[in-house]
Amino acid sequence: MAEYNSKDTAAFKGVWVFCEQRGGKLMNTDFELISEGRKLADELGVELCGVLLGDNVEGIAKELGGYGADKVYVCDHPLLKVYTTDAYTKVICDLVEEKKPEIVLYGATNIGRDLAPRCAARLHTGLTADCTHLDVDVEKYKAFLKTTSTIDVDNTKFEINQNLKMTRPAFGGHLMATIICPRFRPQMSTVRPGVMQKAPFNQAKADACVIEKPVVNLSQDDIKVEVLEVKKAAKKLVDLIGADVVVSVGRGISKDVEGGIKLAEELAEVLGGVVGGSRAVIDAGWLSSDHQVGQTGKTVHPRIYVALGISGAIQHKAGMQDSECIIAVNKNEHAPMFEIASYGIVGDLFKVTPMLIESIKALKASK
Repeated sequence: MAEYNSKDTAAFKGVWVFCEQRGGKLMNTDFELISEGRKLADELGVELCGVLLGDNVEGIAKELGGYGADKVYVCDHPLLKVYTTDAYTKVICDLVEEKKPEIVLYGATNIGRDLAPRCAARLHTGLTADCTHLDVDVEKYKAFLKTTSTIDVDNTKFEINQNLKMTRPAFGGHLMATIICPRFRPQMSTVRPGVMQKAPFNQAKADACVIEKPVVNLSQDDIKVEVLEVKKAAKKLVDLIGADVVVSVGRGISKDVEGGIKLAEELAEVLGGVVGGSRAVIDAGWLSSDHQVGQTGKTVHPRIYVALGISGAIQHKAGMQDSECIIAVNKNEHAPMFEIASYGIVGDLFKVTPMLIESIKALKASK
């Protein structure tokens, strides 16, 4: 094997996705990242590979091919059954040093956020955390900037290259930063769950996916901690990402916070949805952080998104603008939210929302 040198950027080729499994089950984040990795690999003209670690997990690997993986490296070993930082880091770094991928993506999950920085440090490369957008093509990156930033893109000089442009919130979400890693490989990032669109599953691609089982050199001596027990604790959190309908509130409820949230809950109930909120609402402590929609919260793609009293800052719109139907209610007729709304109502949310609730109830009763 050639000597590993993270500065020899020309020696690295291919896009990898670390595919997390828990209890022998793949995570939805894996499918989102494989779908996004497919786009990057196609633009670079390289192979897309999933990396799956665990004990007796080969049976679930082919599913990753259905979302775009050309190949899946299945690292099977009894010591990989339960996640430990030491074991997973060693196995991934050994594989990276041997195969030399140019890009490695991880989900910004509890495991991904623990594993990725350890791998980056050991491989002597950079890591961009909690990304919400990825590009390698400069023109596509410029098109992204035109819709999400105030930069004068047409009069800004961009260096033409195929470095991975990793965009993430910065300064508490008040700015978006794009970070590159031009001098070292692999280029690594953790990606926020829910922000990448999952491709449709393709059985033919799943069947064609190549499974490769590298030799895993791992012993108990490589692991400095012992997992004695795994306890699962369930905390009831709002499922914004999986919701079909999201009713979100913004600063517009400030004159009667409790009443505004109650109206949102009532509207969400009749629509069969859940309640979300803008960053301002979460920062003010009116709703808990699991309700936050936006670049510093959760990215949602519901069938219906109702924005009550939300002006529509860039950071919030980026987290919900791909909703199928957007209904905005705001007293300010010039609110940016109306620019992307399917339907806009200019009015006081405290007067409009009760009318919406009653109309929906009446419609249901008539059926």
